[in-house]
Amino acid sequence: MKLFQIVPQIFEFESFASFAESFGLCETDLLFTGAHTLQALNNTEVPCITILRDNYGSGEPSDVMVNAILTEAAKHTFHRIIAVGGGAILDIAKIIAVANGCTDVNELYACADKLGTDKELIAVPTTCGTGSEITNISIVYRSAADTKQGLVSDAMYPRYAVLIPELLETMPYNVFATSSIDALIHAVESYLSPLATPYSEMYSIAAIREILQCYIETVSRQNDFRPSCPQLLKASNYAGIAFSNAGCGPVHAISYAFGGKYHVPHGESNYQFFLPVLSFYKKTAPDGKIRSLEQLLCEVTGNPDGFEGLKELLEKILPAKPMRAYGASEEDIEPFTESTAANQQRLLGRQYCKMGKEDIYNIYRSCL
Repeated sequence: MKLFQIVPQIFEFESFASFAESFGLCETDLLFTGAHTLQALNNTEVPCITILRDNYGSGEPSDVMVNAILTEAAKHTFHRIIAVGGGAILDIAKIIAVANGCTDVNELYACADKLGTDKELIAVPTTCGTGSEITNISIVYRSAADTKQGLVSDAMYPRYAVLIPELLETMPYNVFATSSIDALIHAVESYLSPLATPYSEMYSIAAIREILQCYIETVSRQNDFRPSCPQLLKASNYAGIAFSNAGCGPVHAISYAFGGKYHVPHGESNYQFFLPVLSFYKKTAPDGKIRSLEQLLCEVTGNPDGFEGLKELLEKILPAKPMRAYGASEEDIEPFTESTAANQQRLLGRQYCKMGKEDIYNIYRSCL
């Protein structure tokens, strides 16, 4: 039985300039990033070929956006990809790394088990949420299915994950909140996953502790998160290591149809369903591992009711909104349920306890 793996080598640098010098960035490298990030790197000489995601659309990756970027990348000769950005940037870069000239991401979904690494990928995160720098999955909105879906292949692991805390300091508050909540959900879902091992649990628990402690400190500073950036970046990385081994589960599965239709950022979409799924778990199987999670939450938050402590702390970081606030209606519940059952079995297979289609329907209804 396979217990654990960390594929990318993990580096940390004080600045992007010291990273660029150490890794010898040059004219045969492709820098894939966003305009805002490139502006922040303005003081560093970057001689690479550059593709800006902003030129191909905004928001999270769609198959249309990714195909346009693959078409542009195919015009250039390069040996390494330097991906600097949030989850969308890193996810698209993984696809570039395995495309091997292909310009239609849907073709890659059809042969995911046969993909090979075409380019060496160096992943540099600028948010504290996705853990994408350490994982082998990309999330893309597939227009034909009208949902987000993961493309998964061991060939998509970055060769190097590079942590540079100063790159997080220009994050808007909302990006900090939604991305770090996403990392917290990664940590919790991987902890409760039936695929969890003692090794993955160490990283899940460490991530939960670090993120919640950062939240407590952030609240005490009137929601100034910047002093916690180094801690948050490592916690996001821990959560990525945990879920790359144990996987995520129903929170992610249920979020994809809703997030895909209403173009809700990934972490914010997951947040919709995080506490309702935990509530379902506690009600359905209260004597299992959910009890250990509650004890951990109680210890960190200081609330004798661990889940209530979690809810209160999250509300201080980012007040939750109902699905209706994003445009969802009663008519969405049935198709969202059907889409989740049809397209997200990979994630639904990692349930803490049995969750049927009716349960999924009821969770959507409770969040409307």
